[in-house]
Amino acid sequence: MSKNTAPITLAINTNNTYISNSGGILCEVKKPTYLKNQFSISSFDLKNAISSSISISKNMPEEDLYDAITTKAYDELGLDQAIEYRIEYIETYTKIDDENRNFFLFIVEPLVIQESYKAVVEQIKYIDVIIPSPLLLKSLYTEKIIEDTGVHCFIYIQENDAFIAIYCETRFVYAKSLKYSFVQMHEQFCELFGEKIEYSIFIDFLQNHSLKESQNKYKEYFLKLYRDIFLDIGDILTYVKRAYDLEKIEHIYIGSEVDTVTKLDEIIEYQLNVKASNFEFNYGLEKSEIYIDDMLSLMHLYANTDDDEKYLCNFTIFYPPPRFTKRQSGKVILLILASIVAAFIYPVTYWILTYAGLLQYQLLDNKYKEIHNIKTVREIAIRNKQIEKQKILKLLNIEKQKYKNKKNTLIKIHNVKVNYPMKAKILTILTQSLNKFHINLNHLYYDELEGIKTFHLNLISRRDKQITSLIQYLTKKYFGIYDFSIQEIHFDEQNNRYISELKVVIL
Repeated sequence: MSKNTAPITLAINTNNTYISNSGGILCEVKKPTYLKNQFSISSFDLKNAISSSISISKNMPEEDLYDAITTKAYDELGLDQAIEYRIEYIETYTKIDDENRNFFLFIVEPLVIQESYKAVVEQIKYIDVIIPSPLLLKSLYTEKIIEDTGVHCFIYIQENDAFIAIYCETRFVYAKSLKYSFVQMHEQFCELFGEKIEYSIFIDFLQNHSLKESQNKYKEYFLKLYRDIFLDIGDILTYVKRAYDLEKIEHIYIGSEVDTVTKLDEIIEYQLNVKASNFEFNYGLEKSEIYIDDMLSLMHLYANTDDDEKYLCNFTIFYPPPRFTKRQSGKVILLILASIVAAFIYPVTYWILTYAGLLQYQLLDNKYKEIHNIKTVREIAIRNKQIEKQKILKLLNIEKQKYKNKKNTLIKIHNVKVNYPMKAKILTILTQSLNKFHINLNHLYYDELEGIKTFHLNLISRRDKQITSLIQYLTKKYFGIYDFSIQEIHFDEQNNRYISELKVVIL
């Protein structure tokens, strides 16, 4: 169920305790009845189910997955082929497996469900959801009640069942029914004590006596009982860590259906050396003064969590009937009624549609004449504008040509004023430098290619050192303004002179 889709939620536990949630307030219902807008939910004990892990090849198509899981469950778990079990599963992701997908199965006989909820159904008729108790814990993460990192162990003890569940990074990993329900603990306690005591006395001690302070004769045997229980749980945790490749258990949450005075979290933390806490969560629900089992509070939390944020693993066989419009009989009745109504309204509808069509035609014809007149006037206006446009374009082309001529004239004037004096200045610098180093000039020319302005000077000197000294001088003095370079210095044996071409690039 998605959030806020049912105004009243009714949670039922295995002891047939009914807790309703109306407007966020929890209260016990002594005599529950069927209500049309009521959403009912219950969780079943793992002792009545078979729980196990299996692997399926990743190559298995999704549409064949359920059949493959069912077949493998019957084969590997030795299920009775004569019984059609209810099998629900969730996929787990804790083990790194490149070839297989891992699933955790919950398997229950339909007869067990039917017998377990016979008394409930007699009173409220339908149960919308029946879910394994360990899967309710997912809502603690989705509602941000506990931290969503690390490996957490949950232990919960009820009158007729107890279970352990492991979650890793908010994902379900493992669950198992424990042989430590209060009824079973009572039997083990009697064996340790060596004497049969009443179950009511056993429960009274749990509810009213603290092992830290009590000097009761039962204290020593309760401590032994808890030690045996928690050592057995420690063995289970060791197995789970090894089987599911978990590094460590970071936190244990332990609680019970009975409101015990002794803090079980303190005992298990000391026994197993793992940080532990009691089931004391803020569910965001107001409670009456009576003690309410945490499983009942979790059912209400689950019922109000969005479907895509919780595990959908429903074992109910007591579905409420679909709405009248969804039933086959309802669909037939509605179809007959629709046919009768259509038979009577067809003539009237046909006349109305015909008359409406004539009116629409007249309106559209008048609208067409009006729009046609507007179209004719606008076409004449467009033709006049086109003639004016052509005249303006001719004037624009004449002005563009005038602008182009003036622009070219200004460019020529700029070249005369700027480039010519600049060239004269460069020639003056070069002439002075040649005289300074006693170098003669044989030939000079200027070119401009792809925007690069270059002077070419053919130099003649008595010694090659004069030319190299000239280059060093010019490069140092006019660095960043001009670029000076020579390819080679050639010796003319006939005239006994050194000849070289100096390139001067204006930067």
